[in-house]
Amino acid sequence: MKEKILLCVVELQGRSAWTPQDDAREMQELIMSCGGEVVHTVFCKAMPPTASHLITKGKVEEIAALCALGNVETVILSVDLKGRQQRNLEEDFKVKTLDRTQVILDIFAKNASSMEGKMQVELAQLQYQLPRLVGSSEQLSRQGGGIGTSGPGETKLEVDRRRIGTRVAKLKKDLKEVAQSRQVKRRKRHEFEIPTVALVGYTNAGKSTLLNAITGAGTKTHDGLFTTLDMLSRQALLPNHRKVVFSDTVGFMHDLPHGLIEAFKATLEEVQQADLLLHVLDLSNDNFRNLYNAVNAVLEELGVLKKPMLMVLNKIDRLQDQSRLQEFKKISPDCIGVSAAKGENIQTLLLKIEHALNKDIVEVDVLLPAGRMDLINLAHTQGHVQDVQYLPEGIRLKASLPSKTAGLITRAK
Repeated sequence: MKEKILLCVVELQGRSAWTPQDDAREMQELIMSCGGEVVHTVFCKAMPPTASHLITKGKVEEIAALCALGNVETVILSVDLKGRQQRNLEEDFKVKTLDRTQVILDIFAKNASSMEGKMQVELAQLQYQLPRLVGSSEQLSRQGGGIGTSGPGETKLEVDRRRIGTRVAKLKKDLKEVAQSRQVKRRKRHEFEIPTVALVGYTNAGKSTLLNAITGAGTKTHDGLFTTLDMLSRQALLPNHRKVVFSDTVGFMHDLPHGLIEAFKATLEEVQQADLLLHVLDLSNDNFRNLYNAVNAVLEELGVLKKPMLMVLNKIDRLQDQSRLQEFKKISPDCIGVSAAKGENIQTLLLKIEHALNKDIVEVDVLLPAGRMDLINLAHTQGHVQDVQYLPEGIRLKASLPSKTAGLITRAK
């Protein structure tokens, strides 16, 4: 049985290019991902927002009247609320009242599967709760399932500020250890000169489907928001036989709560350390321009907007207006349209990735000592070997290699 939701779409002054209708569509998707059903949608302006309720008295009364009809179990606002505002609204509406971040956290809680993912979600939940503890004992004492109340990481309801603070410190320590473990793996890849390509993009852009298409990872995919929370890395060979590690990442969203970015810092470090970013964009989405800008805003916050990047325009098989491809080429001339679900243009994409990573590739033609088979094996591991000849005077090697490896081999001749 789906929970009956009244969605209140709040328009704040000075917000982004997103229209109230854009916000409403995205909030409906979020609510559906939580297992809720929107039965009423109310649009309102908060210019300026009121300190006690955020929205105006008239809108509070309108929503309260709709709730009194008995077909609403939860009111969800499309913006974030202060603890006092949430408590006042809930008292007036007489039903559970949540804000946007709580809905996102609930989706994260439902979709987290790995130990790291669950720790990150718990950390985000606790950091959200901590400043809202004062006067919120009734709110924190709720039990049971449903939107905003379930999933891994939910703390015991009677927890106080001190216990939350202790738990936050413990989670940060544990996540730091996970990050250090991942850093060791990155160092090993660096030693072998295996480049990393990180897939980034708006939630539900098709990153996991693209990872499957490139690497055959077999990752479970689903048409929904934030279905992938756990970092997943898979190795693949480019057309020139160079090994590359592709890493899927958590999806982004406009006005992504800062606490989520902070909690998922260990995962997002993979984006910061990557040699190349694939910005995957759902070109079939009518709101694709705003999705593109929202991802760039998060990338800028992470300090990686100027890293080498390749635009991948996904879901072109769903396009009814092919002119979108040409329109986007004006923004990013080197972009490529693909259908990850149908495997369309994947080989062309791999060639583009190969070209982007080949800036440090050099051609070598060297004569090595007869006993240096270790260098021949190294060439096979880290590059593309064109020819090996075993001659009386030594081993002749022709190969395309990363510059560091090429230098190591040529110095040994």
